[in-house]
Amino acid sequence: MSDPLVLIPARLAATRLPNKPLAEIAGEPMIVHVWRRAVEAGIGPVVVATDTAEIVTLIEAQGGLAVMTSLDHASGSDRLAEALETIDPEGRHDVVVNVQGDLPTIDPAVIGAVLPPLSDPSVDIATLCAVITRADEAENPNVVKLVGHHVGPGRLRALYFSRSRAPWGDGPLFHHIGLYAYRRKALTRFVALPQGELEQREKLEQLRALEAGMRIDAMIVDDLPLGVDTQADLDRARALMARRRLN
Repeated sequence: MSDPLVLIPARLAATRLPNKPLAEIAGEPMIVHVWRRAVEAGIGPVVVATDTAEIVTLIEAQGGLAVMTSLDHASGSDRLAEALETIDPEGRHDVVVNVQGDLPTIDPAVIGAVLPPLSDPSVDIATLCAVITRADEAENPNVVKLVGHHVGPGRLRALYFSRSRAPWGDGPLFHHIGLYAYRRKALTRFVALPQGELEQREKLEQLRALEAGMRIDAMIVDDLPLGVDTQADLDRARALMARRRLN
């Protein structure tokens, strides 16, 4: 692999929490916290891909890199693909790490943990998961479950993703973490694919790749990052960051 490129998609038009990237946490906008965590991971250059000039200004004021993308993208992966061609048209980076812009408390080590599966040439996309430890999460449709089998220590080959409790029977359930590392060719192929039948049914974009025969492997991590989708999530993130500052 060449040096990975880390891209953080960020848009203001979130349905449940409008202007989410600009939400203040511990005195700074959320997108700045995510950018800092990605830089601290130290795995490659970090660029924020956004549809908003204000976010570009914020990141550049921190000494970071940001690029404007179209307002019309249906998904974060589409935004990544456009940003990638703008930033690296020569194709120097053959791996793209997608860090969601709503993970302000993510451990930088967790970001780096996504890369090892791509040392296997048969893997197209790598991602992360964590064991579900709370019973309510097992039944919660907002918690996406990864169904897979072990192909190495702490590594699963993903067979399916679902909002339902799955698989049946005894054994661990895995909470999928929406952080991805794509081979560049895999990202290009993925965004060109039509929506899949199961993708539309489950409302899970990653099923498009599986339906097309692409391979996704996941590393199991201990730290489940807090994704901020609602005001309650934002309140939790603010409390967590405040505690960290006191320690």
